[in-house]
Amino acid sequence: MGGEALVDLVPVERHPLAPLAPRLGGGPYNVAIGLGRLGTPATMLTRLSTDAFGDALLARLRDSHVDDAMVQRGEEPTTLAVVTLDETGAARYSFHVAGAADRLVADPGELPADTAALAVGTLSLLLEPGASVYAELARRSADDGVFVSLDPNIRPALVTDAEAVRARLDAIAARAGLVKLSDEDARWWGRAPGDLLAAGAGAVVVTRGAEGLVVHTRDGEVAVGADTSRPVVDTIGAGDSVHSALLGHLQAHDLLDRSRLAVLGADGWREALGFAARVAGWTCSRAAAEPPTRAELDGEGAPGS
Repeated sequence: MGGEALVDLVPVERHPLAPLAPRLGGGPYNVAIGLGRLGTPATMLTRLSTDAFGDALLARLRDSHVDDAMVQRGEEPTTLAVVTLDETGAARYSFHVAGAADRLVADPGELPADTAALAVGTLSLLLEPGASVYAELARRSADDGVFVSLDPNIRPALVTDAEAVRARLDAIAARAGLVKLSDEDARWWGRAPGDLLAAGAGAVVVTRGAEGLVVHTRDGEVAVGADTSRPVVDTIGAGDSVHSALLGHLQAHDLLDRSRLAVLGADGWREALGFAARVAGWTCSRAAAEPPTRAELDGEGAPGS
């Protein structure tokens, strides 16, 4: 997993001036944590500050069984995201990113020989100089046969050159085995799922909030509803949980390969999306981005991945 790790400052209650509590997050970081908790081998590529927040981010990776061998450290501060919640628990963000550690990641060179997939996205593809590092790494990895997964997770307030960002996303999506995006991302990007498939993406999964998930493939569409078995506390990390659950499910079923994914039928996709919806439902039932462990999922008695 390649991308930013940051600290969300989350209100402790739904009030405009409520006190803020620090929560560890960032889209790629959340995906890595989600994979580790599901028992899927995962390595985090990022640059963390040597401040207290950076130490805490690193410790949580280790506690969640994520390999930190590719984590870089620096004296720059940790990125901060101030979160506000609406009456439904939906999250909105404002970011403090100037000179932050995660955007200064260095190119790691060749990835480990056993790398099966590389997932990228979110702020790390918006903020230079790190954005170009991750985009180049995705290009090289795809050309080497590594399965690439992209989640744009656009934060429009941080976009200074929209056309450059769209071009970067286009280049990665054309090589990606999987593109996971929200309906809001699709509108900002201006790329319909069919456009992304025509450009070369293997499959496109769109999250639609309370309406659930839909995958678009060259054989058609498959949709599943959202998991509503638990009350929603907030939606922080919901999309990231979908991404990690999809990658974990594909890895468990030996489907992190464009050719094998291309022949996955409707039933196979329904199973994958259903698992992703269940994991996201768990995450939304808890404050901030706290994806479930495999033991929690198995303990509820529902079928797993």
